[in-house]
Amino acid sequence: MAASRTSLAAEGPRAHPPRSARARANAPRGDGGTAGQSQSLLRGLALLERLADADGGVTLTDLAQRVGLSPSTTHRLLNTLERTGFVHRTEPLGLWHVGVKAFIVGSSFLAHRDLLARTHPYLRLLVERSGESANLAVLDEYDAVVVDQVQCGELMRMHAKLGSRVPLHASGLGKALLAAMPDAAVDRVMHRRGLPRLTEHTLDTPAKLWDALAAIRRVGYTYDDGEHAAGLRCLAATIHDEHGEPLAAISIAGPASRIPDGRVAELGLLVAGTAAEVTRAIGGRLPGPGGRKPG
Repeated sequence: MAASRTSLAAEGPRAHPPRSARARANAPRGDGGTAGQSQSLLRGLALLERLADADGGVTLTDLAQRVGLSPSTTHRLLNTLERTGFVHRTEPLGLWHVGVKAFIVGSSFLAHRDLLARTHPYLRLLVERSGESANLAVLDEYDAVVVDQVQCGELMRMHAKLGSRVPLHASGLGKALLAAMPDAAVDRVMHRRGLPRLTEHTLDTPAKLWDALAAIRRVGYTYDDGEHAAGLRCLAATIHDEHGEPLAAISIAGPASRIPDGRVAELGLLVAGTAAEVTRAIGGRLPGPGGRKPG
């Protein structure tokens, strides 16, 4: 049976939403109409985020509880979002879902650079060459967000829900992005998010993480050995924009039984070479020695 979400078997992704609209929805109300409108906007965005996280729709009561709003306030906001096409409700159960307008607005991020369309063929090529699933993720503040995946044909395989988040310090995709950042930016991530331990292999101290980043910058790819999900191994590398800044990361991921120690270097070089090809194809620029800009 295929794996579920960002894992092998049925383990789901570890969500890390600290800077979401959900976390800001209950900020103290200020005085004046402008402050009230801003709070309504934040609450509406929080509802959209919650709906985006859900599979199969959410009831009004559940949605209100998850966001921490009263049912009446939630209903009022949902009605507004429904009129503008950002959410829709299905009957007879009355479940709420993300609407087409939200998809159109969200898709404009990828359409701006045509990143998804330009990268997808390379993901397919990675699957053909490695025999494992390939993923594409972009940076969103303190997380890597999976935006595309091509699954391999194996019975046991890695599967990530599009839009799922993985921590920067405890994932191949995340560490690839971290290694391409200036040291000061890495420090900010560690200070803001900490290094929570997800498995016995998680890099949960600054010394461990800095050592890993130094190795990544030397070889050009990152290796996640069960740091995010037990039994899952991942090789990843960074795609850079025209300024040499980290734009996205691609990875190969699968069970440790199919990615033994003897394949790590082979697959690491494969994913690093593919990331460099994508960088050139989208008009990006590879960084200089050290793998990232100073700062």
